Amino acid sequence: MTLYAFSGAIEQGLVYGIMALGVYITFRVLDFPDLTVDGSLPLGAAVCSVCIVSGWPPFLALLPAVGAGFLAGMVTGLLTTKLRILHLLASILTMTALYSINIRVMGGRPNIALIGRPTVFDSLAGLGLPPYLTSNLVFLAVVIIIIGGLIWLIRTEFGQALLATGDNPRMITSLGVNTHFTIVLGVGLSNSLAALSGALVAQNQGAADVSMGVGTIVAGLASIVVGETLLNSRKIQVRVLAVLLGSIAYRVAIALALSLKIKTFSFTPSDLNLITAALVALALVMPRLKAALAESGRGRANA
Repeated sequence: MTLYAFSGAIEQGLVYGIMALGVYITFRVLDFPDLTVDGSLPLGAAVCSVCIVSGWPPFLALLPAVGAGFLAGMVTGLLTTKLRILHLLASILTMTALYSINIRVMGGRPNIALIGRPTVFDSLAGLGLPPYLTSNLVFLAVVIIIIGGLIWLIRTEFGQALLATGDNPRMITSLGVNTHFTIVLGVGLSNSLAALSGALVAQNQGAADVSMGVGTIVAGLASIVVGETLLNSRKIQVRVLAVLLGSIAYRVAIALALSLKIKTFSFTPSDLNLITAALVALALVMPRLKAALAESGRGRANA
């Protein structure tokens, strides 16, 4: 794997790590299987791109994108809490609706180009760094801010309510916490991070596309599983860092697999889903293999 490919994998790991952090909030903190992110990520990209084309500064264009993602998540939360629709089905309904909404946001087109438009990376253009290093620095700065914000949020009363809602909703309800309100805000926060990730991806790639969110939830779950395998800890702060590490490791593993060539055999981009499934399966099995090996080692030592 070349240095350029490795840097590209780190870049994707960082920017999609923002989305993975959002998925972590729903799947691990709230215990809420949410597929809305497949629609909220391109929603953020679409809203941000339209704002930039309309003359908005690139950093300011991130705000309505984040807000749009938050509203999409709130819709899923409200469908679940108020209309009593199963959370998985509610997220599928929202995701399906967002496909049409994203096309409408982009003026009836399936994509919108940002070639020649200002981006958040222009602020570092004066440093004379290669474009791929510039994007990595911007993504790293955003990720650090988000991780710091999440760690702070978890320590607040609302953050503790989020954790308790996912862990034991009956107990936290008996203490007077409105779990419906917590779920709606939690799912909204999750999708706002996915939308922010989509907005940054659109600025980095120079375009927003209605289909760019396909497979987002799979990548997010893979990042979480891989991260938890690499850093197994009960501390929520470590788990948040593990999600980012898992996202980077997941993208590097994909880059390595795509660069692998054995005689005439090699992986192609069409094999991405196969590689992802294999990585997730391996990450899920690794803890059991470690436990089995440790037990076998203890058995031989006692003998």
